Amino acid sequence: MDENDYVKLIEAAIFMSPTSISIADISAVTGIASAGKVKEIVKGLMDTYKAGNTSLEIFEIDSKYVFGLKEPYASKVSRLASGPDITKGALRLLAYVSKNNGIVQSELVKYFGYATYDFVKELTEKGFIETKKFGRSKKVITTSKFKEYFNS
Repeated sequence: MDENDYVKLIEAAIFMSPTSISIADISAVTGIASAGKVKEIVKGLMDTYKAGNTSLEIFEIDSKYVFGLKEPYASKVSRLASGPDITKGALRLLAYVSKNNGIVQSELVKYFGYATYDFVKELTEKGFIETKKFGRSKKVITTSKFKEYFNS
């Protein structure tokens, strides 16, 4: 395989991955032993897409890579993407948590009422938030899945 084939193979790996993919996973899938070489090729691909005449871009999220859409294209076509079924109330709570990451669950109850517990359970099951014990309450924080899904 020549260099161009490796570039295409890594591009294909990032494109086909259902979630963001790490350098180690790309290395394992492509058979390229050098993590440094994989990272170099990924950075080159990121630069190519960023500068290119395309609506696509490769994003780095928590040291993992995923294809996404550049703005303004992402916001114009986002309604076409099917997303996870999240109730309207849970989506409102998720938006609030994303703005106040690390908020205490008892504060959410004051704002959203007792439905907070159902919303937190729903969003935790879907992997968008996690809770950590904090005194007699819990801190609610967004996950890397949230960042991937919402490109934030």
